[in-house]
Amino acid sequence: MNLSTVTRKFKTEEECLEHLEKTRWPEGVRCPTCGCDRVCKGTRKPSAKNHRTRFYQCLEPTCKAQFSATNGTIFHRSHIPLSTWFMAITLIMDAKKGMSALQLQGHLGLGSYKTAWYMCHRIRKAMVDSDPAPLDGTVEIDETFLGGTAQRRFSRAKQPKAPKDIVMGIRERSTPSRPGRVRYFHIPDGKQSTIQPLLDLHVAGDVTAIYTDAATKYDFSINEDHRGKHAAVNHSIEWIVPGTRIHTNTVESAFSLLKRGLIGSFHRVSVKHLHRYLTEFEYRFNARKAEDRFTMALSAMLHKPHMPFKALTASE
Repeated sequence: MNLSTVTRKFKTEEECLEHLEKTRWPEGVRCPTCGCDRVCKGTRKPSAKNHRTRFYQCLEPTCKAQFSATNGTIFHRSHIPLSTWFMAITLIMDAKKGMSALQLQGHLGLGSYKTAWYMCHRIRKAMVDSDPAPLDGTVEIDETFLGGTAQRRFSRAKQPKAPKDIVMGIRERSTPSRPGRVRYFHIPDGKQSTIQPLLDLHVAGDVTAIYTDAATKYDFSINEDHRGKHAAVNHSIEWIVPGTRIHTNTVESAFSLLKRGLIGSFHRVSVKHLHRYLTEFEYRFNARKAEDRFTMALSAMLHKPHMPFKALTASE
């Protein structure tokens, strides 16, 4: 669904709650605490403390919990209307290069930048894939650098080099039956001890081929079962091995989109929250061919725990 469809279909809080209930409990409402399906429905007038107009009471004698469709989700204890939340999800999912909190604040008429910033990070938190399937087929691996300060090319004064952050990308090539996926990782260094565990976890055992650049660390980071499938391209002399399909241009195109988004839409990204932005770009890229990205994202967000503001702003 696009923004026009979402705003037309979910105009009221009741319509949004109805959709959340059907998406969260397709086989009928269940208590999120004990899982009991014996519940009764109640209604109330919206108030400053709780403006959800409908709630449920668990009839299990040992539980008796009260809950609504938003309990335990990213919408938990949010005073923002669900229709506004739905528009925010649509805008973020459809923005190919991302949408800043300031843009979201202007589009949705939110009261403060802080509110928009918190909404964006709650949505990013819900985009985390807790159990990702390993990448298979033909897989490309590369690294890129983010951040730092541009050096003045013709300046005589010596400037200290600003530190940059390393992001490793693993991308599988697309096939006629399935679009290729990508994984991003913010890593502290490019050592074998850092890279090898990530490759062992996220590259499938039956992978067809693994392509990297000519860095020698990959010779030691790729496990023994995959070394016969590994080929490298020397970027100091060529971008693709002549007469073959050995290159890393596919993962580098994903890096290009990531960098354009970070520079063009967000301008500055805190290192503390960099992994959340990587999650957003990874999730949106992997869902680029989905027929209904809004429903896909909403379903994921109903099964992710609430993130309090204190947890977001706490020191690492």
